[in-house]
Amino acid sequence: MRASRLLSILLLLQAHGRLTAADLAARLDVSARTVYRDVEALHAAGIPLYGEAGHAGGYRLVDGWRTRLTGLTAEEADRLLFAGLPGPAAELGYQSVAAAVQLKLRAALPAPLADRAARLEQRFHLDTPGWYSDGDPSPHLAAVAEAVWREHRIRVRYRSWRDEVTRVLEPYGLVLKGGRWYVVAARPDRAGPATYRINQILDLTPLDEPFERPEFDLPAWWRSHVVAFRAGLHRDEATIRLSPRGRERLREIGSDVVVAAAVASAGPPDAAGWVRAVIPIESLTHAHGDLLRLGADVEVLSPADLRARLAGTAAALAALYSPAAPAPVAR
Repeated sequence: MRASRLLSILLLLQAHGRLTAADLAARLDVSARTVYRDVEALHAAGIPLYGEAGHAGGYRLVDGWRTRLTGLTAEEADRLLFAGLPGPAAELGYQSVAAAVQLKLRAALPAPLADRAARLEQRFHLDTPGWYSDGDPSPHLAAVAEAVWREHRIRVRYRSWRDEVTRVLEPYGLVLKGGRWYVVAARPDRAGPATYRINQILDLTPLDEPFERPEFDLPAWWRSHVVAFRAGLHRDEATIRLSPRGRERLREIGSDVVVAAAVASAGPPDAAGWVRAVIPIESLTHAHGDLLRLGADVEVLSPADLRARLAGTAAALAALYSPAAPAPVAR
């Protein structure tokens, strides 16, 4: 552990030029006292490292000296993909390895390229979860990732949209989509892989049962899966009226398919600026929830069942917020 930390100090100073003991302690998650001892050990080993006092002081390496101990370990090379994705790397349990990869890559770059990499890091940031979600944490994500890597079966208790089921899975790969983790896995008793959302796994047992992963192109399979999912998502349609504000709100909250259909089918605006359009819907339940977000800036003309549902919700809301309605009882 200490040897790894000493190397990290060298790489940090090589990448940043000058760092204080407090800076190094924060980056390495140790005390400043530990940093002082490590610096003394590096001095004793003949590393040309010196400290500067004062407000702008800190530790630095002699100009022109560079360590050649920047080679990636096998594990770090495996995790190279996650070097620029600290959030997903942490969720998978790869944070420290990914950080080491990033540090070694930066230390190995010539000074101009290292400066450019530092500028890029401060100008571009990938935040995978959506605005209204903190991601898709699951206590079983790391175990699924390990099973994917080792090509071992797992037994899971899974919450499907109908009920809870127990399955033995052969996990082919993990996918992060919109801040949510999915495992693409096959079942020994059924042909072809399927998709399972990780945070719907209620219980997981690793099995000491290796399986033979077939030739499987995960990115290509996922792309075709998404296309098929979207094609089968909208099986009905609704005729609606939208106010000018409703059209703008639909562009913000609607899917690309719904927005494109609304734009393509919209008729000329009436005297108040409302337009009539036809949009695809997945189901009455989903459409009811989605269109409620537009409030009084949308009117459903058909189907009648959807119109009735929205009218019922509007009536219930009006009764709830009516001045004559009794105030809720505090408990």
